[in-house]
Order: sequence, then C-alpha cells, then structure tokens
Amino acid sequence: MKKALGKSKIDPAAITFIYSVVLCALRIFIIISAIAQLGVNVAALLTAIGAATVTIGLALQDTMKNVASGVMIIINKPFKAGEYIQFEGLEGTVDKIMITNTYLITIDNKEVIIPNSRLTNNNLINYTSQDMRRIDLVFKIDYSNDIKLAKKVLSDIAESEDRILKSPEPIVGVLEQGNSSIGIAFRVWCKTEEYWNVYFDLQEQTKIEFDKNGITIPFEQIDVHLKKD
Repeated sequence: MKKALGKSKIDPAAITFIYSVVLCALRIFIIISAIAQLGVNVAALLTAIGAATVTIGLALQDTMKNVASGVMIIINKPFKAGEYIQFEGLEGTVDKIMITNTYLITIDNKEVIIPNSRLTNNNLINYTSQDMRRIDLVFKIDYSNDIKLAKKVLSDIAESEDRILKSPEPIVGVLEQGNSSIGIAFRVWCKTEEYWNVYFDLQEQTKIEFDKNGITIPFEQIDVHLKKD
C-alpha cells in the first residue's frame, strides 16, 4: 500500500497519515482474528470492546481530538510535508503528519512534535505555500544625506538584481523620520525558495553601495544637558 501511494500524486504527509491509520486498524483486526482462532466468542468480545471503547474514549478525549484534527489537516491542507511553518514561537519544515502528532524539523535540525489539535485550534504561518514572498527592509540614513540619492541607489540595486521580480514592482520610499535618522523602506518580491539568499545579499549590496555614494547609517545619539543649581 505504501509503495502504491508513493507512486500516486497524493501528498507525502497524507501517505504517512493513511499508513499509520491502516497499520493501527490492521493490528486490531489481527488481534481479534487470533483470538477467534482460539475459540473465544468474538461477538461477545466485540460487545465488551465496544463498551470499553466508550469508556476509554471519554478518558482519552485529548487523543481523540488530535486524531480528528489530523484528519482535518489532511483534508483541508493548511500545510503539507516539506513546507516551512511557524507556530506559537516554533518554526521548522513539516516532516510528517501522523495520527495524533505533526513532526517539524527546525533549522538547526531539531525534531519538534506538536499535537494536531493545537495546530488546528491556533493561528499558524505557512511561509512556503505561496510561489513568491516580499522582502521588507528598512535602511536608516543620516539627516545630512541626500534622500533622493539614497532612494536612487536602492532602486538601482532592485533593477540590477535578477532574482527580484519586476511584478509586483519594488517599493522605495521614506517610511519615517526618527530621532536621529530617516528610515527608507525597501520592499521587493522574489521567489519563495530564494527568499533568504536575496535577503542576505541585499543587506550586503546596500551597505557597499551606500559607502560608495557617501550615504551614512548613523548611530542613535542622545544629547545630555548638564544643569547646575
């Protein structure tokens, strides 16, 4: 079954989920079949198991919630295996979705196990579900610098960088006038898989080009006035 599903177009996360459900069901079926071979009255046993299941179900409500949430995740697909998500301060790549838990692998290769019910009952961010992402940067320049020159430098960087998409168009504009600097917003779009590479390169390119054009990034300054009685 696992090989057959692997050849299909079903999401890998759904394959692991279906596999774990079927494996659990097969184990129960085999145990009951083995007991039947020993001459035990299976009908009476199933009745007893049914009554016990109700009792156990009440005691394991949280587990049943996780199972139901796992089914909803597979059906609604808020995320899939291989996608990068953030949830309650945790983030990582979805490794697999099981009956009760979802497994994430963090950037530093740690495994995080999250109950499925928490994922369906709380907000999460899926960073890789869309084809493109926007990079939001703010560069602060000194009040003595030429604003138009700084904007032109950033526009030229966006124009020369092949990985930056032309549509939607890049945005360069004055965002704020702070206590000791002017903040210029630099917002560009790129393909999702290239986000971090473009992000880091833009930081480096901007510093190099600002230095070439005499544009300074000031330190925060505080004027202290000493007063004598």
